[in-house]
Amino acid sequence: MRILGINAVFHDPAAALVVDGRIVAAAEEERFSRRKHGKAPVPFSAWELPEQAARWCLEHAGITPDQLDAVGYSYEPGLVDDELEGTDPGWEELRTRYAERAPRFLKTALPGLDPDIVHFVRHHVAHAASAALAAPFGDSAVLVADGRGESTSYLAGEYRDGKFEELAAQSLPHSLGLAYEDLTAHLGFRRSSDEYKVMALASYGEPRFLPRLRERVYTTGDGGYRTEPIDWSAFAPARPPDGEMLPEHADLAASMQERLEEVLLELAGWLHGRTGASDLTLAGGIALNCVANTRLHAAGPFDRVWVQPASGDAGTALGAALQLAADLGEPTAPMAGADLGRGWSDEEIEERLRAARIPYERPDDIAETVAEALADDGIVAWFQGRAEFGPRALGHRSLLAHPGRAENLERLNEVKGREQFRPVAPMVLADRAGELFSRGPLPSPYMLFVHDVAPPWRDRVPAVTHVDGTARIQTVDPGAEPLVARMLGAFERRTGLPTVVNTSLNTAGRPMVDSPTDALECFGSAPVDLLAIGPFAVRRPRSAA
Repeated sequence: MRILGINAVFHDPAAALVVDGRIVAAAEEERFSRRKHGKAPVPFSAWELPEQAARWCLEHAGITPDQLDAVGYSYEPGLVDDELEGTDPGWEELRTRYAERAPRFLKTALPGLDPDIVHFVRHHVAHAASAALAAPFGDSAVLVADGRGESTSYLAGEYRDGKFEELAAQSLPHSLGLAYEDLTAHLGFRRSSDEYKVMALASYGEPRFLPRLRERVYTTGDGGYRTEPIDWSAFAPARPPDGEMLPEHADLAASMQERLEEVLLELAGWLHGRTGASDLTLAGGIALNCVANTRLHAAGPFDRVWVQPASGDAGTALGAALQLAADLGEPTAPMAGADLGRGWSDEEIEERLRAARIPYERPDDIAETVAEALADDGIVAWFQGRAEFGPRALGHRSLLAHPGRAENLERLNEVKGREQFRPVAPMVLADRAGELFSRGPLPSPYMLFVHDVAPPWRDRVPAVTHVDGTARIQTVDPGAEPLVARMLGAFERRTGLPTVVNTSLNTAGRPMVDSPTDALECFGSAPVDLLAIGPFAVRRPRSAA
């Protein structure tokens, strides 16, 4: 069966295609529109569909809209209770109305589509399916936490033989995600966008407000929790965007981060007690909190923890399609990798380079060329294969640098135009990761956990060692990523370091680079020394350098 999944209601609109139970394609609309997060997370944007992403998914598979068997839309408008606190007063009805009309909107966006094949899939069930039905193992407990779905903010349950059993849910207004969003805004960052900045900032503070937060955020012993209203100003003054970052801001971030981890551990303990499962799968925006994920892995009751790489709302497009496939009796296959987006042939890339009238070369081995540039302390834009689905750069759309130069952290943050407290991450060969990093699960191919940097290595790779001695690593399997592995091996031969800095190929406020044109624009506007695009190398002119 050919099933298209759509996410459109809140933010990060995306589309995904599942054919005969296998994930064929998945992409976020922002990569096409070049608008960060695709659209504003407001009720009156709910009509905006991932039209370009959906069309590309179908074109990639050679499928026309009339050949689809089903479409999953990751929101069930019939479950909305607009009288609950936590919804958007005065606007919730409009969001619901747009969602109800999604089948007709999709018919217009994808001519030939039969609106009768569009099925609403509950938001948090779509999140759950994106994790449990895509994980590399079979049955699992599943935990979903984010800002909100229709009228809930949390879901816990278990998948057995592709069937989901719900065990707990949390109604609004209580929401771990919304509480974290509120803090994000209080600290001067963008809500529903910059929560990862709060996680990074937490490492610079002390959780001295934790006792008071425990009074406001707590579990209830039945698989649920409460988030009572919090006056953040009682802890630290509101910070305007680009305002001064005070020590109490970092302390507040540290306190909320710690409380989030404690609550998630308690919820996971309750879920394990109900299921006895060995494996836990995670999705929802909170599952992108790699510090909390590591705490669940290290201190939780489950043997294994697997996180959907596109855990935010974009991933519900994939989950809606997988859930429909399971409901229709099709066995689903595990997710083989996150490289589910657009890719270009060497001929197509060279055509773009010629059209740009830019000097380029085709070295014997682009991996060796990049390793040499990195060893010489150059910054490299790396554009290879199909784009990643989700917010992490995983060796397809990356900025690379030498990890042994402490100043490269500041240098990369300047290139990207972002805050200096933000860390950058290492990619490392899977069979070498255990020498450099500990505590977190290995392998870790999706950069969704933090690991302790082994003390002997902290001075050797200072650019990727965060202030708390950790790193959010990506392990590289040569079988799955032979080109990246070859580059890492070539870099180690030159430097003795089996790891390089890896951060997303974009600048602040812009989506990750997706197409060759995007890559050339980013290279032209940022002080990057080399663009490795397919087998080709584009160098910064020496006079410009």
